[in-house]
Amino acid sequence: MGDLLAQLGSVLASVMFVWAIIQQYFPYNIRNFFDKYSQRFLTFFYPYIQITFNEFTGERFKRSEAYSAIETYLGTTSSMQAKRFKADIIKNNTQPLALSMDDHEEVADEFNGVKVYWASGKNILKSQSFSFYPNTDEKRYYKLTFHKRHRELIFGPYLNHVLKEGREIKVKNRLRKLYTNNGSQWSHVVFEHPASFQTLAMDPVKKQEIVDDLTTFSNAEEFYNRIGRAWKRGYLLYGPPGTGKSTMIAAMANFLCYDIYDLELTAVKDNTELRRLLIETSSKSIIVIEDIDCSMDLTGQRKKDKEEPEESDPAKKPVKPPENESKASKVTLSGLLNFVDGLWSACGGDRLIVFTTNHVEKLDPALIRRGRMDKHIELSYCGFEAFRVLARNYLYLETHDLFEKIRVLLEETQMTPADVAENLMPKTSPADVEGCLRSLIEALENTKEEKRIEEEEKRKKESAAAAAAVAAAEVKDEIKVAKPVENGSNGSI
Repeated sequence: MGDLLAQLGSVLASVMFVWAIIQQYFPYNIRNFFDKYSQRFLTFFYPYIQITFNEFTGERFKRSEAYSAIETYLGTTSSMQAKRFKADIIKNNTQPLALSMDDHEEVADEFNGVKVYWASGKNILKSQSFSFYPNTDEKRYYKLTFHKRHRELIFGPYLNHVLKEGREIKVKNRLRKLYTNNGSQWSHVVFEHPASFQTLAMDPVKKQEIVDDLTTFSNAEEFYNRIGRAWKRGYLLYGPPGTGKSTMIAAMANFLCYDIYDLELTAVKDNTELRRLLIETSSKSIIVIEDIDCSMDLTGQRKKDKEEPEESDPAKKPVKPPENESKASKVTLSGLLNFVDGLWSACGGDRLIVFTTNHVEKLDPALIRRGRMDKHIELSYCGFEAFRVLARNYLYLETHDLFEKIRVLLEETQMTPADVAENLMPKTSPADVEGCLRSLIEALENTKEEKRIEEEEKRKKESAAAAAAVAAAEVKDEIKVAKPVENGSNGSI
């Protein structure tokens, strides 16, 4: 046995010596020949396949998207297995310190019961020019190793899974942005609104319905492709001021990890500029037009065309429009409809379009029909379940003796969640819980009394108007009766 090992060691030493001589002294063509056929020879005995993903493509001009997605994906996998890491600070990310595998580190991953191995490495190429401080060019890569019998599984489902997961993790960790338009240009700030569906004051059943709808939409790319529709969805939020429409939008953005594009229609010059803004929006975003009934005339544009006078007076000279009117937005209802549901709306996917309004009855039916605004959500006055959410948020209260009285008052009065929240806002430290609840009860009772007085005054006015109408009718009848009498007396004379 010892002689066999000695002979094997001698053979290996001889092979290594010959290989070193070839690499050192043989021309490049001969070395390339040996490399080529030695690799082919080893494949007969080596049952594993390797795939290399280089960091840069196109002569280092562009960082590979595949490499970046794999790096993000392995950041979560390697944290439980690797022993050496690289740390880097990343801007525009919710996790500013990013960890990744160090060079020449290896981790395992499992997919559908198949085990694969990822290794990180780098190639160092020295500069050919002579210098006292030679530069080195480092080319990093990730190498995936797996058994050849799993070729189809790895080449298809697994690599797609890695790239998709990596992109989703990157989107989730990035800092979300709030965009606004100045003419045809977008500018942005970091979106830091803390709203969530847990803190949103509304009925829990309705809230869960919205969450389920958003979740279904965000995972429905294949469904929309199959049915031949653009991957987008419209939401119409309507209700009185102070009922949480803007907070709802912030909660939707935080839940889906989407950016927000707050479109100011009055700053858009015409339909062409509106299309340009749409093209420049990214996927995984929410396009918002708040108070759309105030942004432009969406109620009477088509009626005005029909109500033109049949004859015009030639003596009247055309009036020159004021300077401010000539600079006003020329976005039309037709342009907005194409923006929401036309061919241009399919430029990009995974987007929500949200309209808000205080007066839904003022909007043109063509704008808010299903297919454009797919889901209509009414945000109304505060109910008892919404109050309980606010009490939990502001006062850490789950129950209290005064809750029953508040429930009765909320059923009898109309108060927005914003007004309820203001009354629950602690005015002292520590918070006076009972004082805040009694303040809300007092505000509800005052609102109830004001409504009673308003209705009473309204009834009085209606009664006075009815009495005046009766009196006027009686006077009119008396005049009619008096006229024949006067006529008869004149005839007798």
